[in-house]
Amino acid sequence: MPLMFFLKLYARFAGLVTLVLVVCVALFVGVNSVRSQFWHERFPEPLMRWLQSDPDAADRYHWLGALYDFEVTSPDELDLSPVTLERLGYDQIVSLASPAGYRILAAGPDARVLQMKLDDPYQEVAEAVALIVRWHLRASGPEERVSMSSRLAEALNVEVTPVNDAALLPSDEVLEQVARDGLVFYKQGPIGMGHVLLQLDDGELFRIAMPHPFTPWAWPVVLLLVAVVGGVLAVAVFLGVRAVDSNLRKVESVAVRIARGEMGARVETGSGTLVARLGASFNGMAEHIQRLVNVQREMIHAVSHELRTPVARIRFGVQMIEDCQDEGRLQKQLEGIDGDIQELDELIDEILTYARLEQGGPVFSLQEASVTDLVRQVVSEQQLIRPALKIEADIDPASEQWALADVEPRYIHRAVQNLVGNAGRYAAGRVLVRCSIDEDNCRIDVEDDGSGVPEEDWEKVFTAFARLDDSRTRTSGGYGLGLSIVRRILYWHGGQAFVGRSNELGGARFSLVWPRKKPIDPIV
Repeated sequence: MPLMFFLKLYARFAGLVTLVLVVCVALFVGVNSVRSQFWHERFPEPLMRWLQSDPDAADRYHWLGALYDFEVTSPDELDLSPVTLERLGYDQIVSLASPAGYRILAAGPDARVLQMKLDDPYQEVAEAVALIVRWHLRASGPEERVSMSSRLAEALNVEVTPVNDAALLPSDEVLEQVARDGLVFYKQGPIGMGHVLLQLDDGELFRIAMPHPFTPWAWPVVLLLVAVVGGVLAVAVFLGVRAVDSNLRKVESVAVRIARGEMGARVETGSGTLVARLGASFNGMAEHIQRLVNVQREMIHAVSHELRTPVARIRFGVQMIEDCQDEGRLQKQLEGIDGDIQELDELIDEILTYARLEQGGPVFSLQEASVTDLVRQVVSEQQLIRPALKIEADIDPASEQWALADVEPRYIHRAVQNLVGNAGRYAAGRVLVRCSIDEDNCRIDVEDDGSGVPEEDWEKVFTAFARLDDSRTRTSGGYGLGLSIVRRILYWHGGQAFVGRSNELGGARFSLVWPRKKPIDPIV
């Protein structure tokens, strides 16, 4: 069904989107984990390098230890991994993350380690840098502060700017806090750039601008995610389109082969592919076309064979009329010609009926009708036509309550009539029509007391223009289309027709079975 096709398509698309999201989340977390490690080591590095090289290190350590969780200790007391110890041995700044915060480590004097514990590295490092800047500026004279601020800015990787312009002043709230505490950290801008405003003893203000804070959604990360999403989707779409294109090319190649006359060409459909249904439908269409071509070929051959005899008789009768002088013989020839024309008319009617049923079926107008009444009608009509035979109907009384069924009355009548007429041609003296109907199915059996049909020919009798005994068929009438028409009528009713042997009468038994209610349209 088309719904299943789209459900499979949507399911695969949802699975692809889920996979892409999982890949993106894993990539985002992995990249930001590395970026965070790198940032948390590079951002405090200028501060840690300053502490390593400060000639007044001992005083600075004591001073930082009073303000922050800072200590100088032995590596053995810190329980550090070999990798961390090796990095410290190379004089690298190391950042260790934990649920409690961050530990910033650097090599200290006398093979010891500088350790600074931070809850908010961005703010706390900024405040520590600002304290160092303020301490040095306080120790300098007013004329030396500009040069000192430049050296401090370069050493600590910050911008130190004296606030001489009212436009550089922050909000009143920040000014009130700096007036109270002498130093205040605040953020500005869309990405929250960190700034520290400090006030010296003489009231001069300096603003320290810190480097960019760590942000997970930096544009390189976003660009990387977009590239990954676009690449994965592009590859997935390419592979999906290539698979569909490959299957469609198979269908196209088979169509070309059929157009060249290779009617047996078929599409190899694999299970689970999105175009498997298309391939199956195409193969069904090819089967139907091949069958129609074969039927057309057989029909042309059979029709030419069937028409030859009555046409030859008509031609012979016309020649006889030209030489006939006797009125009685003339009338006899005319009657013979009229009979041949009637035979031709019946043959054409049979051919047209069979062709209409074989080439896709008529436009059935299924309606609720009584099957038992149709059986009785056919039996009474055939009894009048064949008075020498005993044609009777055996209808199960229990079937009457289910007699109404969804059928095309004209064609069911034709199917039963063909079977009874066929049985009448070969019966010795009796034809029995049984009818049994239940809640689900209808069944009609037509039995005769003739010689029956050999078991090896049970399937052959339903083939168009098939003759089991050519001479016998010609003497008894028929063109080999009646049973083919019966089978196609039952096919379009969703049922089937088959032949067997009558246990009661000893001859042939032809059976029709089809659903009592409207069947699903058959797939040809």
